[in-house]
Amino acid sequence: MQIEDYHIVTVSYEVRENGPEGALLERMDARYPFKFMFGVGQMLPAWEDRLRGLKPGTGFTFLLPPENAYGRPRTDLLLELPISMFKNEQEQIDPQLLQEGQFITLTSDDGTANNAKILSWDDHTVKLDANHALAGKTLFFAGAVLHVRKATGDELVQKRFIDEGGVRR
Repeated sequence: MQIEDYHIVTVSYEVRENGPEGALLERMDARYPFKFMFGVGQMLPAWEDRLRGLKPGTGFTFLLPPENAYGRPRTDLLLELPISMFKNEQEQIDPQLLQEGQFITLTSDDGTANNAKILSWDDHTVKLDANHALAGKTLFFAGAVLHVRKATGDELVQKRFIDEGGVRR
């Protein structure tokens, strides 16, 4: 069976920055593979384009430039927020919260959660970068297709992989 929309796909892979010798960013090996429903908009479109039609036992390697991955960093996602937004009910700031390089979750007025990295802060403002952590990076993927199957009815309704034990992923 080959990879098509609405199939459950199991892959092992690693992602490196810039090429096969680049810094390792993520690894999903055969002991802990990545399982997902293909073609439902959860993955990078260019990544799915490279996997479409592959069969179990097939290896893959490809490079995604930033434009086909997480985009180029955007200056409109460099934010300055008042430090008062980071105070608790006692008007204090948790010293564990404001650490340079730490990621925090920001919630917009409509309830959408976005991750942002703390760049710096002073007594008045906190500077954040809300670009995706991989924005601007060229990504090299190398891996193998381990298994492909049709989705179950429940998975089709949920539009996601559901583990045999009923755990949704």
